[in-house]
Amino acid sequence: MSWDEWHQLKNEAAQRSSAEMQLNRAPATGGGAGGQGDLKVDQQDLAAVGDSAFKLFEKLGRHGRDAWSPSQNAATSLRTQGFELGGGLDHVQKRWERQLQTLLDACAHISNHMDFTRNAHAGDEYHIASTVSSIADLDKGFQEGGRR
Repeated sequence: MSWDEWHQLKNEAAQRSSAEMQLNRAPATGGGAGGQGDLKVDQQDLAAVGDSAFKLFEKLGRHGRDAWSPSQNAATSLRTQGFELGGGLDHVQKRWERQLQTLLDACAHISNHMDFTRNAHAGDEYHIASTVSSIADLDKGFQEGGRR
């Protein structure tokens, strides 16, 4: 390969990669700063997520341990009969309990956070509305004062 061929191939590769690669920035079209983003949330969305998390929390709390007693009885019975499977079943049951508790904690956290977020945004809305209305009252007062 000659020097000229190498230089030509190198330039062609640079042109291709500069057109295909974008680093450290959003695409020129679509979302991003100045454009319209695609992430929206409203009170109904927050309420629906919180409600779903709460319902899951309730159902898991009620039914997540349904197999606990039969599993423990089976594990004890198998162990007393000399089967190693009893220890394995006991281990699985304890692992299930830890993971169930983790999931219950996560559902409670999500539900509580959605309630908190919904209430915080409602408070923000009230504050903004009262601030804007008081500014309008001030403007109205200044306009009336200027007419006298």
